[in-house]
Amino acid sequence: MVNATIIIFVFLFAVSIGSFLNVVILRVPERQSLVTPPSHCPRCNYRLRWFDNIPLLSYIMLGGKCRKCREPISVQYPLIELMTGVLGLACYMHFGLTPAMVVFFVFCAILLAVTFIDIPYQIIPNGISIPGTIFGVAASFFVPQMNWQDSLIGAVAGFLIIFLTAYGYWFLTKREGIGMGDAKLLALLGAFLGWQAIPFILIASSFQGLLFFFVGLAFGLVKKAPPLPDPDEGPLPEKTENQEISVRHAAIPFGPFLALSGLEFLFFGRLILDVMTGWGG
Repeated sequence: MVNATIIIFVFLFAVSIGSFLNVVILRVPERQSLVTPPSHCPRCNYRLRWFDNIPLLSYIMLGGKCRKCREPISVQYPLIELMTGVLGLACYMHFGLTPAMVVFFVFCAILLAVTFIDIPYQIIPNGISIPGTIFGVAASFFVPQMNWQDSLIGAVAGFLIIFLTAYGYWFLTKREGIGMGDAKLLALLGAFLGWQAIPFILIASSFQGLLFFFVGLAFGLVKKAPPLPDPDEGPLPEKTENQEISVRHAAIPFGPFLALSGLEFLFFGRLILDVMTGWGG
């Protein structure tokens, strides 16, 4: 039975986690501490007070501008908070107030952070994907909705599928195609969702990625990115401007589509497996 008080509590807790995710998304790619310096305006360095940091509400009360310099605050901040709140509610509605709800809310938060890091930087930090995979496998021993064998097989198979595909592409073309960050992300998805989710995730993410690719070409959203260093080594590349490019050399991050497909399987997995089984029969 859905309880209105619990719904409010879950939403408020989730949006507060979303506020922390904003810090992760902003600082992890730049290899900055998550603790220091305290939250501040990136333009005038004004140190935010507690009443400037209330999720969603502060953005509305400040009119989307810094209290001191009045420069616009990115709409990404309240968007992340709202999305995290919605995902928290979705986990509660799907799993109830159970350990599975907590585990899969962490899973959703990881995917949200990965998505909004991968979009501008085209990297998936090892500091998120590797601990996330370990957490997923460990949780499978304690959460009834998970199975440790499925989780372990899913993590290994998820990594190997993309690793071998990427190596094969490099061997044939001598160019990097899929990054190892995507292999580690699919390992994370397999750890939480089990190996049964991998076929759907690969098919759905590829289809959705191609759809975005061709729509992006039509509207000039696809960019050409320079070669990227390992996410844990070397300086980060500058975010690039739109350039005239060929289809062969256009680059879009694949991580967000893997993450989206993982969320689709999380909440609609039973229906998806029934449909896929029906097609196979």
